[in-house]
Amino acid sequence: MFFLSRPGISSITVPEKPGAARCIRTPAVEPARGDIMDKIIKFTLGLFVLIMILFVAVVSYTSYIDTTYRNSFSGTYVYSCTITTDAVLSNVTLFLPVPADLKGTSPLDVQISGQHVSGVPEDWTITLYDTGKATLLKVTAPSIGQPAVNGSAQTTAITLAVNASSYTPIDTYTPVENAAVFRPVQDIHTVACPAGDVTTDSTPECSEYLTSIYADYTAPLSASVSISASLEATNSWTIFKPESNGYKNRLYLLMHGDNHGWETSRGWLESGIGAYDAPKTST
Repeated sequence: MFFLSRPGISSITVPEKPGAARCIRTPAVEPARGDIMDKIIKFTLGLFVLIMILFVAVVSYTSYIDTTYRNSFSGTYVYSCTITTDAVLSNVTLFLPVPADLKGTSPLDVQISGQHVSGVPEDWTITLYDTGKATLLKVTAPSIGQPAVNGSAQTTAITLAVNASSYTPIDTYTPVENAAVFRPVQDIHTVACPAGDVTTDSTPECSEYLTSIYADYTAPLSASVSISASLEATNSWTIFKPESNGYKNRLYLLMHGDNHGWETSRGWLESGIGAYDAPKTST
């Protein structure tokens, strides 16, 4: 009988002939290293492909959101100012409030300078006027209003209106600092918003402040004259559904009899109205 042994080889003995034994070598069972490497490579490739798919999906989704937002975006300013009187006003000069930013620039400059203002009577002259602290609309007219009929006062209301578009988002959350409002803004303080304006989808902030209006005219002592102005600024867009946000700015002044100079009026501002989940895009 004989016996052989080498590293990695096991041996057994078998008989060569009666009374003798022979050693037969058989390979030892070892792990299939090639199969393990194949599995690692396949896993790595699969993970790489998955990461690439996710990356492409994220980039495509972000591009879709950005493109859809830009294509559907619309920014608008809607402005109106109403002068109401129940008597005849003579030799009228008014400086009506026009919304402007901190630098005195108004989004309505182009429309007003181009005389694209609706509701202006033929005998009125309007001019955009910059005081350095505010932008105003200068109005001159020989008279406004109509005389009483059979002792009964006749009310006259004249409304001037201007609309403008914005191709970039309007800061509707902090308009006093970063957008157009009726200025000057003085003694601003927070007040409660109308109950119906506060919802689960919108939590606006409301403020009151003092501003100024110039009015020079002669009128009967019994005359009541009011000036009210309104601005609504809105961003709107559609991605999966229509959405928007905006702010509202109003002021009101009531005067009696003659007036010859600056008057203090109260302004009201409601900002942060609507949705603020629009994508951040470079302008």
